[in-house]
Amino acid sequence: MTISAPEPTVLTDGLGLGESPRWHEGRLWFSDWVDQTVQALDPEGGPEVITKVASMPFSIDWLPGGPMLITSGSKVLRTDADGSLDTHVDLGDLSDYGWNEIVVDGRGNAYVNCAGFDLMAGEEPAPGMIALITPDGEGRQVADGVMFPNGMAVTPDGSTLIVAESYASRLSAFDIATDGSLSDRRVWADLAGPPDGICIDVEGAVWYADVPNERCVRVHEGGEVLGTFEADRGCFACMLGGEDGATLFVNAASWTGTEGIGKGPRTGQVLAVEAPAPHAGWP
Repeated sequence: MTISAPEPTVLTDGLGLGESPRWHEGRLWFSDWVDQTVQALDPEGGPEVITKVASMPFSIDWLPGGPMLITSGSKVLRTDADGSLDTHVDLGDLSDYGWNEIVVDGRGNAYVNCAGFDLMAGEEPAPGMIALITPDGEGRQVADGVMFPNGMAVTPDGSTLIVAESYASRLSAFDIATDGSLSDRRVWADLAGPPDGICIDVEGAVWYADVPNERCVRVHEGGEVLGTFEADRGCFACMLGGEDGATLFVNAASWTGTEGIGKGPRTGQVLAVEAPAPHAGWP
């Protein structure tokens, strides 16, 4: 099934490379890797730059009722009450490579992942890992052998972490223990393309963004395709939100490889299209 939306709404364009969209406090938040900013977008208006990061802000999420966390290089940064950025935790002792996606569960556990190689430098692919940052700021590895871990999401009941393995074209799932540890790794869905950012809807389906195939795909556990949104450029990440929770927001941009980041036309957009089900946990 293809979503019946011949033309999505373009909420904003001219971005460098938007990533990690999150629906938070009535607005869509995302990072722009090229501009090294975190921005918030009112669906009825333009984006607002919330903060600028000294190095690439890979991903964002929030502690429950608390500050925003930003992955950048070896560190996870934290926004303070005055808007300044401080180091929440430095994970450099766990990996020589920068950290990518972050997702926080309802208990305040933050999961972050990294690839086991430097994509930007053109290194040969190697398995990556997932780390846990506990509410008291302790960081430790909780999974390894993940083939280019990318988007992650926690199910509404807090029992399961789903991670996109881009270089294996699959979604994998882990059980979450009370102390935040991960176990019972399994394939949640084999996919017909490399997943990037993901989100979960209230029916338990996962949307995943697919850069080379320029689309977002909705799948059920086991891999059944429930719907597809086709774009005219690479889809890097997606998030459900809006007034009723059933708008799919997509960070999209033309992709020419890592060597093209920050060069050439600014093709980054935020797209919006109606989805068949609201985000997990709605309302």
